[in-house]
Amino acid sequence: MLWRLGLGGCSGLLLLWGSQAWSLPPASEIPEEVLRAQPDLRARSPVDNQPLTASEAQKLQAELAARPATGSVSPKVEQLIFLLKLRKGVRDLFPFLLP
Repeated sequence: MLWRLGLGGCSGLLLLWGSQAWSLPPASEIPEEVLRAQPDLRARSPVDNQPLTASEAQKLQAELAARPATGSVSPKVEQLIFLLKLRKGVRDLFPFLLP
């Protein structure tokens, strides 16, 4: 029977079938536009990933910015990284010299 109605008739039946729209979210859900406009006050510590309040996060950022920057790797590792970068550069220029 539905085959004889054709595509237009089937789509018309589907539109009239339910009184509620299926694609609409529930009324209790907050729209995405409203959520985008609200500031996100949740924060996590970059040190140990613990949840922080906004004021605690601001204090921690100030402490981390005031701390002097020190090298986190030994000079031997820095030299090794430099040599590897140099080797890669030579390999890019002369691929037939290094295996």
